[in-house]
Amino acid sequence: MSQTHLSASLLSARLAAFAACLASLVFSSPAVMAAESVSAKSKSDAVWSQWRGGSQQGVAPEGDYPIEWSEADSTKCMVPGSGASTPVVVGNRAFLTSGIDGKNHLLGVDIDSLEFVFQTPLGEDRGNKHRKGSGSNPSPVTDGKHVISYFRSGDLACCDLEGKPVWHINLQEQFGEDTLWWDLGSSPMIVDNLVVVAVMQTGPSYIVAYDIESGDMAWKDDRMVPAPEEAAQSYSTPLATEIDGEAVVAVLGADHLTLTDAKTGKRLGTLGGFNPNQEKYFRSIASPVITGNVIVCPYSRGGTLTGVDMKQLIEAGEDENAAKNAILWMRDDAGSDVPTPAARDGVVYLISDSKKKKDAPRPKGTLSALAAETGEVLWDTKLERTRASYSSSPLIVGDRLYVTDEAGTTSVVQGISGDSEPELIQTNEVDDDEQFTVASPVPFADGLLLRTKSHLYKVTR
Repeated sequence: MSQTHLSASLLSARLAAFAACLASLVFSSPAVMAAESVSAKSKSDAVWSQWRGGSQQGVAPEGDYPIEWSEADSTKCMVPGSGASTPVVVGNRAFLTSGIDGKNHLLGVDIDSLEFVFQTPLGEDRGNKHRKGSGSNPSPVTDGKHVISYFRSGDLACCDLEGKPVWHINLQEQFGEDTLWWDLGSSPMIVDNLVVVAVMQTGPSYIVAYDIESGDMAWKDDRMVPAPEEAAQSYSTPLATEIDGEAVVAVLGADHLTLTDAKTGKRLGTLGGFNPNQEKYFRSIASPVITGNVIVCPYSRGGTLTGVDMKQLIEAGEDENAAKNAILWMRDDAGSDVPTPAARDGVVYLISDSKKKKDAPRPKGTLSALAAETGEVLWDTKLERTRASYSSSPLIVGDRLYVTDEAGTTSVVQGISGDSEPELIQTNEVDDDEQFTVASPVPFADGLLLRTKSHLYKVTR
């Protein structure tokens, strides 16, 4: 099915098509090493502050990043314990999480030496349910002065850049036990002076915001939207955006997109219809991505992709019928189940991890670029065939796109900014190819960091 721009006169017909299309459709601890203090770092030094970067679009800052590497010309350190979080970076220090000896830990790594400068325990590690998972799947976030970590156990903790705890709470002790069937994957998100966490599960679900400095709760939006069984469960991460000058939190999951006022927690808009046939197992993993006023939502286990005008959704408020006018387009021939798309300048880039047959329109390993406003496919290109799937999310680096598979192999595609098909220019393998690499590649001042199953790699030119 091709994309369609929705006019008011065609709205009801397109919504019927939307429903019909959707219907067809997770060592022992090394010694702590001394390193240069980073306690004086400011927010401007946060090179990569959140899971998808400061813009949450998966776009690296301008820089001379490596294109080609191998095990021989990269350096690495073994990461203790078990975790899958993507690192965040402040100055010359990277922060990641891991479950070590039955405890959740925030780890600080000196990027120059790849030595661990601290390992801070932050509650009891709950381990994993799925072979891809761990108790430390969510990525930490930083405002340049603090690092906030979140774990499957419900522990949410703020530390300074030296790993000293500032405050520590447990969401499950406050608001109820985790009921997810699989391992928590939703990362916290920072907007202004708040850290925001979304909990979408079978049972009480909510979005909650805490003051970063004090740990005091700023607001809580009880997100009790109707969704059946596992479809009520989501592993996606909230997004911060601005609509008409006001900060807004966007959350996709449990068959709904919601927009919440970032200052007050007031619900501004709710859009359903992502699961019109009430499929029981439409849990969502990939997060949406925003460019301009458009939020692009992967859903239906990678089976659909939908563009929504957030300004229109806010204008509709809680009027469900009016909210449907915010749908700009949908596709049932493009999508992503686990990897979150990247976006820049009105273009959305995604990697298909489809489990469909080989003759599907966009089988596993297909990279696509779409216009966010219309859903038009600008180009498709296929990566080299591999038995590995994709859980890592793509990274935009200038006119290139970096995509890492679950075996730790990173493909580099050149020429993504035009309308013509780009070129696969390099495939980079590392020795740690044990399944499963799920963390996404992260830029720092002089190169890239890649967390594989057991190691943290540093690659430079």
